Amino acid sequence: MLTGDRKEIANKIAKEIGITEIQAEMLPQEKYLELEKLIKQTTGNKKVAYVGDGINDSPVLARADIGISMGGIGSSSAIEASDIVIMTDELSKIVEAIRISKKTNTIIKENLLFSIGIKILILVLSLFGITDMWEAVFADVGTTLITIFNTIRILK
Repeated sequence: MLTGDRKEIANKIAKEIGITEIQAEMLPQEKYLELEKLIKQTTGNKKVAYVGDGINDSPVLARADIGISMGGIGSSSAIEASDIVIMTDELSKIVEAIRISKKTNTIIKENLLFSIGIKILILVLSLFGITDMWEAVFADVGTTLITIFNTIRILK
C-alpha cells in the first residue's frame, strides 16, 4: 500500500483489508517512482492496479496499468485519470468489477464466434445455391437478436 497518510492510519487500514506491505507518509512523486518500480518488476500478463481518491493520486492512477478511483469521495482529477471508478467507495466492489469484466469478455467472445460462424455458414450455403438473399438477411437479423439476448445475461 502506497499512501500519503500517517503510518498509524495506514497500518490500521492495511490490517483491516489484509495488506502486508505498507509505505506511508509518501509524497505524490514518491508514489509515482514506487509505482514505476512495481511496473518494471511485473512479468508476463501481470498488471499493476492502483486505487486512489485524491488529487495527489492522479499521476499514479494515470500511469498504472489499471487506475481505480473511489468516486464518492474522490477528487474530479482522480476520477478523470482512472480507468475504473467505484462510486460507493467500497473496496469489495473491485472484486465484483473483475468478475463482471471476465463475464463480459466471455459473452463477447461467444457473440463474435456465433455471429461470424452463422455468417460463414450462410456464405457457404449461398455459394452452393442452397440459400438466397432473404435467408441471409433473416439470419443476420436473427443473429443480431440472439447476441443481444445473450448479452443481457451480464445484468444477472
